[in-house]
Amino acid sequence: MADTKRQNAAGKVPVATPNIGPSGTVSQEAALSAAIGARIRLTTNIPSQPTIDGNLFTVCPFTSLLAIATPPPNPVHHVIPISSIQSFTIQSTAALSTPAPFANATPSIAPLLSASLLDRATAAVARLQEAAARKNKSVSKDGQEIFDALSRTLPTRWDATSIVVMDAVVIASPYRGEDCKAKAGAGQQPGVLPRVKKVVSSISRDKILSSRLECLVADLNEIRKVFPLENERKRLADRSTKVVPAVPAMPAVLAGGPRKGG
Repeated sequence: MADTKRQNAAGKVPVATPNIGPSGTVSQEAALSAAIGARIRLTTNIPSQPTIDGNLFTVCPFTSLLAIATPPPNPVHHVIPISSIQSFTIQSTAALSTPAPFANATPSIAPLLSASLLDRATAAVARLQEAAARKNKSVSKDGQEIFDALSRTLPTRWDATSIVVMDAVVIASPYRGEDCKAKAGAGQQPGVLPRVKKVVSSISRDKILSSRLECLVADLNEIRKVFPLENERKRLADRSTKVVPAVPAMPAVLAGGPRKGG
């Protein structure tokens, strides 16, 4: 039985409830909570602050504290224990009945420009849709790169897997200069087709050079793995700096050849 009581007590969570005075009267804490925002006068048992006038800012039932703001020219927020309050008087309830409009708020609150926010949201969605329209999942990586390069300087869009430039030139896969054709039914725009061909050829040439450079770098890396040139160079350098020991000089042969006897 004792264990059961201890388990029930451990599972309970304290709940904050308003204090009810004798005969069902509302406690001072509840009465103060109802007067938040009003101008009141407090009578306390604090010797340094026997009376305080100001606007009731808030009442906290968990800490049993309240905050009251004295009016200008010396606005100060006082935090006072509710237990130190002997009585209070509501001097003005205008703040309770008619809240101050935003126009009189301090600091000032500007009106929310909903139309401007809607325009910004619409523009952001349009940019995202445009970016998505520029990506074509049905083409190769090279085709997408050529499209991106053209779209930086010329009006460009996708038509299935073909690139349409300025609504006058169609570039079919594999997107080379010779694949540029005048769009059927488009008005005559002198110089557009040669210009697009030149740009596409230049992009293709740059891509070929870049690809060759990447292959060259990859080949060099493979050669370095097979033949560690740097290590060989260091070994040769170390060998060239080594000091060769001196060979002792051979004694000179006496003239006339070897002598016999002593």
